[in-house]
Amino acid sequence: MADPANPGKRTGPLKAFDNPEFMHSTFARSIRVQAEMQEPYVRFKRHGIRNTFVMFGSARTLPADVAQAKLAEAKKDTKGSPAEIAERIHRAELALRSSTHYEACRRLSAELTRWSLTLPEWQRFYICSGGGPGIMEAANRGAHEAGGKSVGLGISLPFEQDHNRYIPEDLDLEFHYFFIRKYWFLYLAKAMVVFPGGFGTFDEVFEMLTLVQTRKTRKHIPIIFFGSDYWKKVLNLEVMHEWGMISPEDHQLYRHVDTVEEARDFLIAEMTKHYLTADGQRRG
Repeated sequence: MADPANPGKRTGPLKAFDNPEFMHSTFARSIRVQAEMQEPYVRFKRHGIRNTFVMFGSARTLPADVAQAKLAEAKKDTKGSPAEIAERIHRAELALRSSTHYEACRRLSAELTRWSLTLPEWQRFYICSGGGPGIMEAANRGAHEAGGKSVGLGISLPFEQDHNRYIPEDLDLEFHYFFIRKYWFLYLAKAMVVFPGGFGTFDEVFEMLTLVQTRKTRKHIPIIFFGSDYWKKVLNLEVMHEWGMISPEDHQLYRHVDTVEEARDFLIAEMTKHYLTADGQRRG
């Protein structure tokens, strides 16, 4: 290989793992997959993270103060036709309505983190999100405000937003492969809370429901749908039961809640029953 500083002089050949052309080629895909399996494990082991509360939801959801400011701005903006003005105001009103879910996720994450901090360090439960904005930011922000660390499992996409700033640097991960990212969501999860979201949220929660239903994972993982005014309209699982597409006992795989207090109390009770004894030690 030629030395750029001395065109007439050759340097030693590159080792395969130092060859970026090879490492980013289709031939090295299995190596990259293995790296995304192993490197996060090293980080989690270093930080003693064994248990997580996974928070799913829309990247579009805004904090309440930001949503209020955007609505006020939309009402002052007189540019465009009456229809365009009305549409801007309508979208800002929708953002304000959904901001309640941001604040609920933020509060729930904070309260679960405060509870976790009362446990022995090796037994703690950590908030885990997809690392981006919206509900993901609310989750990490709540944990941060409660004085705890949390995990962000980001994904590289052509249009993906920046990671939120509330994740400790060493626990702020970015994945290339969706399936490895999902593996890490499930591997450490002891419970999941699903806030209103779009296609990505549906993709994540249905895969998790399938893995729990088919017992590909045998651990106890409560799955909560937060906000029945949204979920019972867009996801009518009762129809699946009426048509015989799911079993009656499959209703036990998930639960609808509408308040932070209900979600918090249910999750703490479930974690205590299935993972902790009365003195905070691990069962089993």
